[in-house]
Amino acid sequence: MKLVVKIGGAALDNKELVNKFARTIPSLCQEEHKLVIVHGGGAALSRTLKQLGCETSFVNGLRVTDQQTRDVAMMVLAGQLNKQLVAAVGAAGQPAIGICGGDLRIFRAARKRYPDLGYVGEICSVDARWIERLWSAGIVPVVSSLALGPDGEYYNVNADAMASACAIACHADALVYLTDVPGVKDADGTVLRWLEVGSIEQMVAAATVSGGMLPKLEACTKALKKGVTRVRILPASQAEVLPGFFTHPIEYGTEVVA
Repeated sequence: MKLVVKIGGAALDNKELVNKFARTIPSLCQEEHKLVIVHGGGAALSRTLKQLGCETSFVNGLRVTDQQTRDVAMMVLAGQLNKQLVAAVGAAGQPAIGICGGDLRIFRAARKRYPDLGYVGEICSVDARWIERLWSAGIVPVVSSLALGPDGEYYNVNADAMASACAIACHADALVYLTDVPGVKDADGTVLRWLEVGSIEQMVAAATVSGGMLPKLEACTKALKKGVTRVRILPASQAEVLPGFFTHPIEYGTEVVA
């Protein structure tokens, strides 16, 4: 099976959670699953920007990114966080390689215009051939959420959207979002075990979901509509269930269904 797993920035801040997730990777690969890891890093990026005296603002859960913010994002996402995650996966016993979207020109982006958030891009193409070659060599790609635009500039890409685009291009059987929240909650604060795509618009209009969950649910919807069979939002604290994802019922998180 082909599986794309996105791990969120807040989860990456927790070394124990990162190591728990990393320990699942060899088991998945031994079961002959083909895996891509996509990561963000919003928490660490915000912290670094604050240390540098840079202001941060968001629109509908997306970070407004001027050139300085973009450059810091490259340092934090493609540098520090990417290499730490690769090291954790390697220490668990699975060969992995850290890349960003610009490497091998795998992920190409177009500048997001509506609204214009600066150096924020949307994935417009994915060259999955290179991912297939890494898989054939027994290597897990660990991808940070930056991609090249046609102008040769790097663009900050929402990691949820990047994971969705990756899953679509690779014809993935499943897309899993590891998060620091237990799942999608209804108006009463109860975690939904199942969420139909048709209900999302109403939940957004009622402000039942907001902030960073907005681009995540948009990415979930797109993946399902483009052929990804399963999409699940899963708390990173329960990452140990991943090796049984295709064979055992999962009691945690929210399954988004078409």
